[in-house]
Amino acid sequence: MKALVVYESLFGNTGTIARAIADGLAGTCEVTLADVATAPSAEGIDLLVAGAPTHAFGLSRPSSRQQAGRSGPVRAGATEAGLREYLAASPPLTGLAAAAFDTRVDKPITGSAARKAHRWLSRLGCRMLVPPAGFRVGGTTGPLLAGEADRARRWAAALAATLQGERQTS
Repeated sequence: MKALVVYESLFGNTGTIARAIADGLAGTCEVTLADVATAPSAEGIDLLVAGAPTHAFGLSRPSSRQQAGRSGPVRAGATEAGLREYLAASPPLTGLAAAAFDTRVDKPITGSAARKAHRWLSRLGCRMLVPPAGFRVGGTTGPLLAGEADRARRWAAALAATLQGERQTS
């Protein structure tokens, strides 16, 4: 099985979670890990996992990425394109297995980029395997809370097992 983990990351926290997810899938899938800025194609992929940081209760926009960039140094090129733009440019993905994740500040009410991405992937025709997942950071620029990368690996391994089980029963 081939998996694509595509992510948006300004400060590196979502990228760290994406790498942990790729590691968790690697036992079952051939994994490609890609920043949204590279606009990777989902053609020939069996599983698409998409992730982004939560901005203003949802997926980032150019203005929210610019604003976040004032909170600290961001990765080169990270403010130009986000998951929202990647999904908006996507062709239909009818029947493709998919899942969504986000990083969010560890506060009671933060919203969820993963829920927005989950809905968008569904509208593109994806078959959503699991509910959206959120991984916590200590503040806008991070760091990830202790254990979140390990939790992401376990989430991804369970996701791969779900896909593998689905394939065995069909």
